[in-house]
Amino acid sequence: MGLFDGIVGGLGQLLDGAGQTGDAGNPALEAVTALLSGDGAVGGLSGLAAKFEQGGLGEVMQSWIGTGANQPVSVEQIQQVLGSGVLGDIAGRLGVAPDQAANVLAQMLPAVVDKLTPGGQLPAEGDLMASAQQLLGKLLG
Repeated sequence: MGLFDGIVGGLGQLLDGAGQTGDAGNPALEAVTALLSGDGAVGGLSGLAAKFEQGGLGEVMQSWIGTGANQPVSVEQIQQVLGSGVLGDIAGRLGVAPDQAANVLAQMLPAVVDKLTPGGQLPAEGDLMASAQQLLGKLLG
């Protein structure tokens, strides 16, 4: 998964430049990116969008995907959408309590999803890596 690791680092640099994260090797960014990977706990970016839709928060997720301003998401909304199992996994990965993991996700997900959907649309299944590669190309270009 070397390419994926490179994408995580590139996203970290991009978000760091936008004031969103402390460093490119950030475990929180890695946890968020793992959540959004196709084999992640929610089924990738499209799976996360479906969870938000099912939880009544589809418009919040759409604001991150779309080209307008990103709506904020609360810790409680993250807990509602992802549930204790997913949050427990992320918390374990980060070495924090589940409510702290929900706080990290509430802070980072809007920016990460926004950066992975620059065209204002979810990438087709399997195209997330291509979208992330384009983003990384912008970082390096």
